[in-house]
Amino acid sequence: MHAAGAHWAPAGRVRPALEVADIVRRFGDELLSSHALGFEQRRALEHIALCRTARLGGHVDVCPECGLQRPAYNSCRDRHCPKCQWLLSERWLDSRLERMLPVHHFHVVFTLPSELRLLTMYNRRALFQLLFESGTTALKMLGADDRRLGAELGITAVLHTWSRDLGFHPHIHCVVTGGGLAPDGSWVRTRPGFLFPVRVLGKLFRGIFLGRLKRLADRGELCFVGKCSPLASRGEWLRFIDKLYRKRWNVYSKKPFGGIEGVHRYLAKYTHRIAISNRRLIHFDDRAVVFHTRHTRTASLPPLAFLARFFSHVLPRNFVRIRHFGLYASANVNGRLQHARALLEHKSASRRPPDTTVNPETDLHDEPDWVTRYRNATGIDLRCCPNCGASLHRFTLVPEPAPPAFVLSRAPAEAA
Repeated sequence: MHAAGAHWAPAGRVRPALEVADIVRRFGDELLSSHALGFEQRRALEHIALCRTARLGGHVDVCPECGLQRPAYNSCRDRHCPKCQWLLSERWLDSRLERMLPVHHFHVVFTLPSELRLLTMYNRRALFQLLFESGTTALKMLGADDRRLGAELGITAVLHTWSRDLGFHPHIHCVVTGGGLAPDGSWVRTRPGFLFPVRVLGKLFRGIFLGRLKRLADRGELCFVGKCSPLASRGEWLRFIDKLYRKRWNVYSKKPFGGIEGVHRYLAKYTHRIAISNRRLIHFDDRAVVFHTRHTRTASLPPLAFLARFFSHVLPRNFVRIRHFGLYASANVNGRLQHARALLEHKSASRRPPDTTVNPETDLHDEPDWVTRYRNATGIDLRCCPNCGASLHRFTLVPEPAPPAFVLSRAPAEAA
């Protein structure tokens, strides 16, 4: 059970003064009455409103020595909640670090052009899936090309759908091994600091995406509604596709990470990120929500516009936003990935950052609970009184019987 103090924060860790949940509780009913939200969006809205409140129950820690009482309410565990990602991220990282190869990794970003954003809004599941397939297929094709690398890469891809101002901006971040496993079983390294030419990668990505997009349209699997309804005309659709073929698609390749530790820092930062963190909020009232964007810049949106943008990034039900391909695919975990590690481990002094070593004798059933993880990450033991150090006694808080924060009418799950 994941819980955290509702009115308390450990020494040295300052709780954000504002939370997305505060804005949801203040303007959630108005948003529901004025905007057409899908069932998944409405469910996320209710979860965030109730997260770590007495409605979900929890526990209270009491110190028998000094009398300290510290309530802690249960979290909603919604993957779109700004307060519920830390534990999920830690657990995921522990499992992934056992699979990461001890080589440098590249960071490659595939972004859909702005002309496709509206179509993607109405066809989220299909086009998000296509974005994953096209970007990773382009990487695997160039990796397998004998003129470039001639080997199978390892790829971890993460879907993000937002910009810093919460605009709809679908793109995937890919962590790519700096080399691959050749058909003859040898390990082939990339050139220092260079993976593939980004223009070549961009053209290949564009071709794969548009080719498969046309097939989806030919099979009648795309939804042309709202502002996309003109694309239902064959002539408009062909002109739209032609325009996209003539446009340069942005693919960005950053410098390689500094070893497995750099990959770990990246994954911890990106994998379980949501549209906006509570720490970026500055102020909100009935007129505006003000938040940090990039560097020292800020943005201001009316509260309903802010919430509408935030919940536009809720993913379709059961959609997987972190995926693995090539050597990192599940099918290769006990085969080609192990072979690649055997080739590389003698060249690497350590396979993991010092503070993230996983005990190979510990199975999933014996993994540390969230309190132990918190102590390992912060040095703070939540079982001890922060005032006198005595062991705390814990008592369960049952959920408060109260009317729901919002009335959610049951509706079919989103088809897109």
